[in-house]
Formats: sequence, C-alpha cells, structure tokens
Amino acid sequence: MGFFSKHKKEEKPSCCCGSCTPETMAQAEAGKASNGVKVLGSGCAKCNSLEQATQAALAELGMETAIDHVTDFAQIAAYGVMTTPALVVDGKVVSYGKVLSKDEAKALIQKVRG
Repeated sequence: MGFFSKHKKEEKPSCCCGSCTPETMAQAEAGKASNGVKVLGSGCAKCNSLEQATQAALAELGMETAIDHVTDFAQIAAYGVMTTPALVVDGKVVSYGKVLSKDEAKALIQKVRG
C-alpha cells in the first residue's frame, strides 16, 4: 500500500516567480554586500525619477555620484523588496515603494553614512 510510503519532497524554487536558482540567489546575496548607493526597480519612470533625485542629493552632499541601478528581479528580491522603486545605501534598504524628493534622499543618505 502506498499510504505509508515516504514521499520524496519536491525541490521548490527559492522565490515566488519560480525562475530563481540557488546560483542566481547566491549572486544576488553577494551583490547585497557591496557598499554604495543603489536604486532597485524595473527601469520605469518612477525608478528613473528616484535615481535622478538621489544623484542630485549625492552631488549636493559632495559624495560619490555613481549609482547602481538594479533591474534584475532576483537581486531585488534578495533585499526583501517587493515594491519598487527602492533606495539602498551601503547595503541597507532605506526606502521602498515611493519616489523620494532630493531632500528626502539626502536626509536618508546622511542618516546611514552619518
């Protein structure tokens, strides 16, 4: 009888979309460890607006103005972000789900980088 037999557990993908593999998730986790400023999002108008506001805030603070725009879903999910656009400063998610003004971005960057 098959009632008492052990069932093999099916391997489930590590994300909700089912396309992530352990290798892509490992790459995404490795990307999180790097310092710097990142905008997470698909590249839509809101994401681009957040990137521009962040660029202006960094320039006003006299800090490095290179911003990494992450569009890969696996990398975005590795941060635990499900609502974009999101702003990451030195590996820490400081904002998600809204477009920040230059002054809001500036305040968050100052808070993290002190």
